[in-house]
Amino acid sequence: MTFDLNILPAPKRAALSIHFVVVGGGIAGLSCAIALSRVGHRVTVLERLKSHEEATGGCRMPPNLSKVLYHWGMEKDVLKVGLKSVGIELILFETGETLGQHIWDEEVLRETRGEFIFSHHSDLLQLLHETAVSLGAKIRMGVTVTGIDPETRRVKLSSGEILTGDVIVGADGATGVSRRLLEMDDEEPVHRFNCYSTVTPKSIAVQDPELAPLFEPGVNRMFSWFGNNHAVLAFPMGVGEREAIAMYTYGPKDGNEGGWPDLADVSGLKKYCSTAESRLQKLAAISPNPPACLPVMSFPELEDWVHDSGRLIVVGDAAHPIPAGAIQDAAMALEDGAVLAKLFSHLRTEDQIETLLYAFQDLRQPHCQKVSSKELHDINFMCMPPGEMQEGRDNVMRGKRDAGLNVLDASGDQEEQAEWAEIKDVFGYDAEDDADNWWMEWGLLRERARGTDVAGGHVQPVAVMQGVSQAYAP
Repeated sequence: MTFDLNILPAPKRAALSIHFVVVGGGIAGLSCAIALSRVGHRVTVLERLKSHEEATGGCRMPPNLSKVLYHWGMEKDVLKVGLKSVGIELILFETGETLGQHIWDEEVLRETRGEFIFSHHSDLLQLLHETAVSLGAKIRMGVTVTGIDPETRRVKLSSGEILTGDVIVGADGATGVSRRLLEMDDEEPVHRFNCYSTVTPKSIAVQDPELAPLFEPGVNRMFSWFGNNHAVLAFPMGVGEREAIAMYTYGPKDGNEGGWPDLADVSGLKKYCSTAESRLQKLAAISPNPPACLPVMSFPELEDWVHDSGRLIVVGDAAHPIPAGAIQDAAMALEDGAVLAKLFSHLRTEDQIETLLYAFQDLRQPHCQKVSSKELHDINFMCMPPGEMQEGRDNVMRGKRDAGLNVLDASGDQEEQAEWAEIKDVFGYDAEDDADNWWMEWGLLRERARGTDVAGGHVQPVAVMQGVSQAYAP
């Protein structure tokens, strides 16, 4: 894939260019590499996988993710590997009854300035990788980080090689080296569910007449099955020969959990689907490759994302782990890179570094915690056991279905209105605008308070007095 740098909007570039060493080359790490390179910084990414093809599975890009890629000038490339989603269909796991559907409102999508896209996880990674390299980032695949010393800003590889940077960005996940440097206690994560991830090529699936409608031309929708302690999310993805259907299947933890790129025996997935409707049983049986089995964990919140040294920060799952298969999984990671770079586009002096890192935490921490909590709630909602709450959930959806309404539309109930409002709020969130607002509200104030002539780009004496309003004195 070729990438034309000339189509990228020209962002504000930092007056002081520094070197970021990014530990982890997943979506969070590669997004940091693109965004930081765009604003003039030097970036080295270290990734343990030898190839992005090892990262199998499907990826959903909600509007809050795609809008950032579009702003970076990548819209054409995204649409070369992704399918635009038209909506979601909600189905009962055990019987196959359709409870309703929701078609994405075009006006809502226009307001978000993004689109809902389905793709292979590996295709998105490869696109991000190629874009980062085209912008000058150095990406090293197949290297293992064994140690990080934030005080000296050094990263040690399993080969014994030492790399040094001005800032270390930990993007190596919830169980990586960087997060362990910031954890203050031994509180264990809560582990209730596992999630099997599979990919079935379209050429195989459409041979079964019952599965062929999942690929209805021009109707690229997500399918969500609700069941008794089980749930499934499935969606078509890929273009041309890479057309396939991705499936995330949730069920009680069964001891088969591992991590990328570890694969599990298909027997566990088949057992999860043994009580499911026939389409799910077939999808569980026909995938040509073994599934990955990922633990769905609820991690204790990390109080500090910035190391006391002021030169290490964690992003992505290393900072705010999100459940496996979550709709906002990729989006939260990519937004981190966008916000970090927006803040560091204002870097003029070395003593700003720590302030900008803490600004990143202040901006991202509450938003990511809210989204992660919502994703866990949604999994529990889909996996609700039989009872009064489950019956109420299903009957509300049936009522909207029978009335010809979108299943996520508000029907007058305050809780339902809040639910859809929350979804639209997350879709409409603009990470880069959030960072720009922080700079206008607080960043400029701090620079002027410390005597920086922001317009002129140098430090000069400024009459700094006590009080917020007086800090703006000329």
